[in-house]
Amino acid sequence: MEYREATRGDLEAIGRIARASWEADYPEILSRETAADEAVEEWYGRETIERELEAPGSVVLVAEDDDEVVGFAHAVVTGGEATILRLYVHPERRREGIGREVLGRTIREADNRAADRITAMVLSENDLGNAFYRSAGFEPVETGETTIGGESYEETTYELGSWDVEA
Repeated sequence: MEYREATRGDLEAIGRIARASWEADYPEILSRETAADEAVEEWYGRETIERELEAPGSVVLVAEDDDEVVGFAHAVVTGGEATILRLYVHPERRREGIGREVLGRTIREADNRAADRITAMVLSENDLGNAFYRSAGFEPVETGETTIGGESYEETTYELGSWDVEA
C-alpha cells in the first residue's frame, strides 16, 4: 500500500470512492437521486478536487494499492487549525486499517503545518464514520447543520485532544 499526495490523475478515483461510500453510508440521502448527485458533484467532483489540490492549506492524500486508489482524505490547515473534511475508504476495502493509516498521515501533515487543533466533521447519521473518529481518540465537541440537495442534515464536529506524530 502506498500513501501519497493526490494528483490530477486521482480525480476520477476520488469521485468513485466518494460515490461508493455514499451509497454504503447514506442510503436514505441517496434514495433522493438529485441530492446525492448534487452533493457528490459539489464536494467530490473533478473541478472541486482539482481546485483543492492547488488551494493553500489544502491536504489531499490517497491510499493506493496496486495502482488503484482505494481511499482518500481531504483536510484544510489554516491559522493553526486543521479540519478533516472528508476521509473515505472504498466500502470493499474497509476494515483493513487503510482509514486509520490515512488518518494518521493526515494528522502528521497537519502537525507539519503547525496545526495546534485538529477537528473532523461527520454527518451525525453516519454511524460507521462517528465510531471511526471516536475510536481514533476524537471527541464530539458540537453539532451543526449542513445542507445537501436543499435539505438540512445534522453534522457532528469532533476534536482530537492530543496526538503523537511518531505513532
